[in-house]
This record gives sequence, C-alpha cells and structure tokens, in this order.
Amino acid sequence: MPALADHRSETRNALTQRLSDEFATFPLDAVHRCVADVQARMSHLGLDATPARVERMAREHLTGILKSEPPSGRAPAEGVDA
Repeated sequence: MPALADHRSETRNALTQRLSDEFATFPLDAVHRCVADVQARMSHLGLDATPARVERMAREHLTGILKSEPPSGRAPAEGVDA
C-alpha cells in the first residue's frame, strides 16, 4: 500500500500548504499537524476522509483557535487609545 500512503501524503501536503497560506499566523508544522489529526480522526470514526472534508474540518478547527483567543491576548487595534 505504499502508493496509497504516497497519495495521502501528497494530498495532506497540498491541504497543509493551502491552509497555511490562509492562516499565516500559525507555523507550517502546526497546520500540518492539524490536517493530519483531522484526517486520522475522520478515519478512526469510519468517515470518508475526502480532501474536501478534511480541508473544511481543519479550516474550522484553525478558525476556532483564532477566535478563541481571549481579548487580553490580542494585539490592540490601530487607532485605539489604551
């Protein structure tokens, strides 16, 4: 099954690159781990881990991480006096 593993790896790398471009605030390795984790979880649950589904779920996960940052951890907005 090396051919199947190579295909999954190529797909994972393509998804990682696309999401990394979209979520530039995350290191590339963090995005790669997120994509790999989503793919593994979907397979574990018996779901068909299609590239579109993995990308959508990984994007949701990364968006959730960004939005969950508490206001005290965010950089101040420009033009706002402290």
